[in-house]
Amino acid sequence: MFVGIVRIELHLPASGSLKAKRSVIRSLKERIRVRVHAAVAEVDHQDSWQRAAVGVAMISNDPVHVHSCLDRIVDFVRQYRGLSMIDYEKNLY
Repeated sequence: MFVGIVRIELHLPASGSLKAKRSVIRSLKERIRVRVHAAVAEVDHQDSWQRAAVGVAMISNDPVHVHSCLDRIVDFVRQYRGLSMIDYEKNLY
C-alpha cells in the first residue's frame, strides 16, 4: 500500500473576504475530488483572505499511479483560475 500526499500553498489575489476565498477553495476541492477521487482539505491559513494551503491524500497499491495522480493535481491547480500556486510539497509513503 502506498500513500501519496501533496500540500499546495496558494495565493488568491482577487479575494477580498473570507467568504470569497472559501468559495474558490470549496470549488477547487470539489473539482479535485471529482477528477482523481482523492481526499482534499484546507489545511492552513484559514483566517487569511488571500492565502490558503490545501492538502490532498490518496492511497493505491501502485506507486506510479499515486505519483501520476499527484502530478495531475499539481498541474490542475497551477492552471486553476482565480488563484496562483506559491509552492507545493509532494511525499510518497
